[in-house]
Amino acid sequence: MRIAYLHGGGMPSPFANGVHVMRMCDAFTAAGHDVTLYSMPGSDEDPYAYYGVRHRFPIRLVACPDYTPSGYRKRAEDIRTLMADGPTPDLVYGRDPYALAALRDVAPLVYEIHQLREDLLPADTEEELLGAPRLARVVVITHALAHDLREKYAALGPLPIVVAPDCADPPGPATTAGLPLPGRPDALRVGYVGHLYDGRGIGLVLELAERFPSLDFHLVGGTDEDRTRWQRACRSPHVYFHGHRPPAALGEYYTRFDVVLAPYERKVYTWGRLGETGRWASPMKVFEYMSHSCPMIASDLPVLREVLQDRVNCLLRPPEDPDAWAGALDELITDSALRRRIGAEGRRQVLERYTWRRRADVVLTGLAGLGAPETSRTGPVA
Repeated sequence: MRIAYLHGGGMPSPFANGVHVMRMCDAFTAAGHDVTLYSMPGSDEDPYAYYGVRHRFPIRLVACPDYTPSGYRKRAEDIRTLMADGPTPDLVYGRDPYALAALRDVAPLVYEIHQLREDLLPADTEEELLGAPRLARVVVITHALAHDLREKYAALGPLPIVVAPDCADPPGPATTAGLPLPGRPDALRVGYVGHLYDGRGIGLVLELAERFPSLDFHLVGGTDEDRTRWQRACRSPHVYFHGHRPPAALGEYYTRFDVVLAPYERKVYTWGRLGETGRWASPMKVFEYMSHSCPMIASDLPVLREVLQDRVNCLLRPPEDPDAWAGALDELITDSALRRRIGAEGRRQVLERYTWRRRADVVLTGLAGLGAPETSRTGPVA
């Protein structure tokens, strides 16, 4: 199929949505589809090298005149004009409701949603999109989000929802020789990879560092502002802040960590606290940890239990209970067999269930050949 992927963010960028979009476009291309990504301009770095994707599908950059609903709608019309210069896509896929709405008569639509949107104007933008005659599928990342989406739009009747969690690529060969990490050569390393936004449990990581002075703690990621804020709060000399790294470089860190942490709080915020996603999150970092066989301690939250199982592929502990986290960390650092067992099981599950390539097949199953205008609301419901 010819797939037009509509992304409402910059490319490349330090935000997780860019990682997700590039991984999906790469997986669609690997599955034999002809993909064109429509994105906003980002940094000057080569996006293929920055994200470490294998396939060079075309990326067409369409700027937004201003970051307002009217600006996004103007950009959507610009994408429509640009798309008219080439062959008509067989499928329009994306997370940008403004652009999807502008192209709803061009081809069947797949709308991917990672949170309930309350920021769209006019307020019925998403409702109109979900009621579009050519909407073929709605892709969500968790069953919790599917439930809430059905409740919010119950008046529309059954929605063609498919639940597809985030994923990870199987890691390539380890290349640790070129990555010197600070710290003590004989100390076990505890790692955290991801943004340092509110709700990500960074305070808990720093508290664990104070309780375990024999361990080195490494935090990879975060904006300069957030990193500075947490460095000022840190009172332990054996905590190392590595700052933001390109997604393609993160594998070198995973392979160096003895234990990893996913200490999400019950409310998880996005950049600038513009959104709160704790009820629906499917963190990519969890799958990246698992794919690299990292023994993980994660927050015991209902949405994470859709994937994680205590003492099977991780240890789960309540996010508000530092004593429980300290006990879990002590158990892992003293029981190497347990570390190996849950790390190996996590990797096995990713390879079996949670690769980007498999996700691409799941979200597109049954959509080939949906070119007729009368096609609507087809596909499996999960």
